[in-house]
Amino acid sequence: MGTQTLETPLITEACKSHRREEVKSEVKKQLWLAGPMIAGSLLQNVIQMISIMFVGHLGELSLSGASLASSFASVTGYSVVMGSASALDTLCGQAYGAKEYSLLGIYKQRAMLILTLLGIPLATIWYYTNEILLLFGQDADIAWEAGIYAKWMIPSLFAYGLLQCQVRFLQSQNIVFPVMLSSGFTALLHIFVCWLLVYGLGMGSKGAALGSGISSWINVAILAIYVRLSPNCKKTWVGFSKEAFRDLTEFFKLAVPSALMVCLEWWSFEFVVLLSGLLPNPQLETSVLSVILNTYSLVFMIPFGLGAAISTRVSNELGAGRPETAKLAMRVVLYLDVAGGLIVGSILILIRNVWGYAYSNEEEVVKYVAIMLPVIAIANMFDGIQSVLSGVLRGCGWQKIGAFVNLGAFYAVGIPSAIVLAFVFHINGQGLWMGLIFGLFVQVVLFVIITSYTDWEKAARKAKERVYSSSLPTNLVVT
Repeated sequence: MGTQTLETPLITEACKSHRREEVKSEVKKQLWLAGPMIAGSLLQNVIQMISIMFVGHLGELSLSGASLASSFASVTGYSVVMGSASALDTLCGQAYGAKEYSLLGIYKQRAMLILTLLGIPLATIWYYTNEILLLFGQDADIAWEAGIYAKWMIPSLFAYGLLQCQVRFLQSQNIVFPVMLSSGFTALLHIFVCWLLVYGLGMGSKGAALGSGISSWINVAILAIYVRLSPNCKKTWVGFSKEAFRDLTEFFKLAVPSALMVCLEWWSFEFVVLLSGLLPNPQLETSVLSVILNTYSLVFMIPFGLGAAISTRVSNELGAGRPETAKLAMRVVLYLDVAGGLIVGSILILIRNVWGYAYSNEEEVVKYVAIMLPVIAIANMFDGIQSVLSGVLRGCGWQKIGAFVNLGAFYAVGIPSAIVLAFVFHINGQGLWMGLIFGLFVQVVLFVIITSYTDWEKAARKAKERVYSSSLPTNLVVT
């Protein structure tokens, strides 16, 4: 009896020690993944931000037009492309976990083909940006500027789709430092590209728009060369294959809900910028809210990177048949996200009185930005939690569930609340963002409920079924 009494606490202590080591190991893996992903995402986002900054110093009308064009492009193009590409989070991540390496290259090629074709109708929409904005009652001068800016952004659309495929292909293999380095080089180069086109060649706002496309294509080329030459991709990229043209409908089954999941949330944020054009003093409201949206996109890259990391961790572990590790990964990332959200929120509040000068010299704009930043800090906290939980859903392949949640949270709660607060209670731009915060809160609650009741064993079985249902003949046609 004495021996049993002594052994029991020893066993318990050993279990606790083992659990602590598992948690430490998981934290290291996620930070190793998330750090470069956050940096890479920030640097990719910086390209668009630099272009807007250059335009902002050309005048308030130019800033309003470029900002509105960027918002319109996000709604009708970037969000659709990114959402569709996020199907690779599930497909490539689970295939890599199951050690079906050749599937990753096939999935990437299918995505590249589909996203390139998808870019054609989206580019057509961009070409008629001016006319579409006028139909929605936007200010004529701002709509004209936006239409010009959007036309010169079209080259960036096709580059963006290919870039997303390259990034997710590498990310699913835990190859993240090349993405960060490539994005960093491109961002630095973009400053020179923008200056040359905007001022050197005198293209003005058109040069800033075209510069985004040029820099994005450079980023695509760098990563394509890396994939082709790096020994790290030797197993996963063996050349172009006819298999990329097979089972397109299977890819669409995951890509469509993936796109909806991303778009339904993304559209709600961009929608508030479009609504800002209907507020009193539309040039001020549109300029400020677009600055805020750019700032928000910048700080959101931290939870976005964590979301990408957890998507990779969950999909890899489920594909490898380790559901308990996937569950542990989800718990760890929530703690990391909350800590990051508190730090970012504090920084936003501290810099609120000076941040507006980065975008504009207008005192009115700078003061309005200072009022909005504390609201953004609150929104970022909730959005961070939903971002990592969305990553969990992508890792599991549950994009359809995520799409329904986002539909209810933002279009039954968030957008209606924003409209009431802004136009009925006349809280203007602050009201629009407060409405979105209500939607984010509902979204977070629903995602917490879903992930709390997840059957991880069943999720692992589904992942195995998805991977092994893809047959792969080896008739490669180009190497």
